[in-house]
Amino acid sequence: MKSILVIGSSNTDMVIRVKALPLPGQTVMGDNFQTFAGGKGANQAVAARRAGGNVSFLAAVGNDELGKSATDLFETEGIDTSLIQVIDDLPSGVAMIFVDDAGENCISVAPGANNALTTEIVRRNASAISTADVLLLQLETPIEAVIEAVDIAAQHATRCVLNPAPAAEIPDKTLAELYCITPNETEAEMLTGVAVVDAESAAGAAENLLRRGVENVVVTLGGNGALLCNSDGTHHQDAPSVPVVDSTAAGDTFNGVLVALLAEGLPIKEAIRLAVAAASLSVQKAGAIGSLPLRRAFDVASQ
Repeated sequence: MKSILVIGSSNTDMVIRVKALPLPGQTVMGDNFQTFAGGKGANQAVAARRAGGNVSFLAAVGNDELGKSATDLFETEGIDTSLIQVIDDLPSGVAMIFVDDAGENCISVAPGANNALTTEIVRRNASAISTADVLLLQLETPIEAVIEAVDIAAQHATRCVLNPAPAAEIPDKTLAELYCITPNETEAEMLTGVAVVDAESAAGAAENLLRRGVENVVVTLGGNGALLCNSDGTHHQDAPSVPVVDSTAAGDTFNGVLVALLAEGLPIKEAIRLAVAAASLSVQKAGAIGSLPLRRAFDVASQ
């Protein structure tokens, strides 16, 4: 089975459900409080594994109970955790998440040990990058290390997918080394300066990234699906209309499923179709990792 390497963040999500998201200076009373394993890297690694991928995870956690619990969960999921770094002098990452009755959320992250995922650690694990079929990255860890990982992947013809979340400035050299970039509307606008309000403007932002060297641009559009732009043209994949409970891990579901199916050998259009179906399932459940669907579920949902 072809391999997937995910490099990224591991957090514990602390989630409060509220009737409406708080405004600046406002205190709102929550309905309940729950904790979940999370972090974009962790979510995407689990999503890829549940989609049938052969997944290894390179992350940094603290030498604490949160880090140990997260690592135990990854092992239970069947993810190779041998690359996870334990950082003695930093706590594991934590995310505070508010989710309102409409399923919208706002998130603040204390990265902790995630900030210790350095270029040095990436270089020490260059062999894992070079032997992977697909490398998946996000931007919740130091961007210098992300850039280094992309460069190593390019040197060894490892296909690299970057989920640019949270959005940050990315050098054109790095963009040109990507097989695929997967911004949402907000991230696409921050990367390109093109306001994304519909599929047409998403295509404009995507064209900007194509001109800067990315091979495939996929703009995720929430309930409106996803837009693929590459040298073959533009393809809009609709999403099914579903009740939204919690959108926290929809993007992570999409990215994890996408790389699992690319590693499996599916064409990118078909991989996107199934990834949209999987993301539509994830928003119907609360939490991050708890909402990530199994392969058989989104296979059925996509029919």
